[in-house]
Amino acid sequence: MIACAQTGTGKTAAFLLPLMQRFLTRALAPPDASPARSRPSSRVLVLAPTRELAAQIEEDFDGFAYDTGLMSVAVYGGVGVAAQTQGLEAPADLVVATPGRLMDHMRAGAVRFDGLEVLVLDEADRMLDMGFWPDVRRIVSTLPVERQTLFFSATMSDDVFRSAAQIMRDPTIVKVGGGGGPAAGITHRVHQVRATEKASWLATFLRRTGGSTLVFTRTKRGAERLNRQLASSGVRCAAIHGDLTQAQRTAAIEGFRAGRFTTLVATDIAARGLDIDGIAHVVNYDVPDSADSYVHRVGRTARADAAGTALTLVASEEEGTLRTIERSLNLQLNGLAARVNPRV
Repeated sequence: MIACAQTGTGKTAAFLLPLMQRFLTRALAPPDASPARSRPSSRVLVLAPTRELAAQIEEDFDGFAYDTGLMSVAVYGGVGVAAQTQGLEAPADLVVATPGRLMDHMRAGAVRFDGLEVLVLDEADRMLDMGFWPDVRRIVSTLPVERQTLFFSATMSDDVFRSAAQIMRDPTIVKVGGGGGPAAGITHRVHQVRATEKASWLATFLRRTGGSTLVFTRTKRGAERLNRQLASSGVRCAAIHGDLTQAQRTAAIEGFRAGRFTTLVATDIAARGLDIDGIAHVVNYDVPDSADSYVHRVGRTARADAAGTALTLVASEEEGTLRTIERSLNLQLNGLAARVNPRV
């Protein structure tokens, strides 16, 4: 199945809950492998593009599975392998992994998927964007041919369908709630500002605007630089990007979630699947490079039928990219609100 639905509509629960029901009714119970009745293989593999998303999926699974005896393990880079290896060798009912670290464990012989019944690709289009597809195909080549395969994402490009054809057979396509576009609860705003004035404008806006704010930059260096500029202006902020250690990334996200930071400055690593309650504003400090990127960025607010604001700061040299995004999404972003005054 290929499933497409707007951000914040519950795609993770849409595949975890039915799988858990199958576990609990023993529909996927493995055969008795020994007198100790140990499981010979993990039964579900979920592939995700980022460490944060993999950890979040495992957290959701553990929350849903509380007191059921079902087990999961998250496998991703940036942390030690010992606990991951232990979970894989148990083996866990569900493995959620980023492709690179999973391949490391597979080469070490620490994981068995000969009894695997379900493969899930979460944020399937991001797997292509981030160049994971060769690794995904290598992993799939080791899995049982007879399995259920599910693709989930908020946006689905032609490339996704072409790639799906390589590992799926006659998939059912399910598109729910206007999948492919931003959630209805988002108010889109645009402010035209010189590139050299963006940081000072944003600092003023953040100091005077209530609510937690997620700010997106195009590059890792840009995120780090903007974080320093905002902090020096009195904004309680943290940054998350690929050059940070996993411990630093986790601390930034947890600090933002707990309210110790009112602003999180991020690259697109945080745009896919990050689920934090109550994000009031998403700011595109740099205009995203595609309509899909815009959808995933702004989808961090207005989740689960809530309301939120998406603000894009546009320098003159970025106006062409913004117009392209508008045409792709059939949205008139600039026409949805007057210019934003940071002092209001």
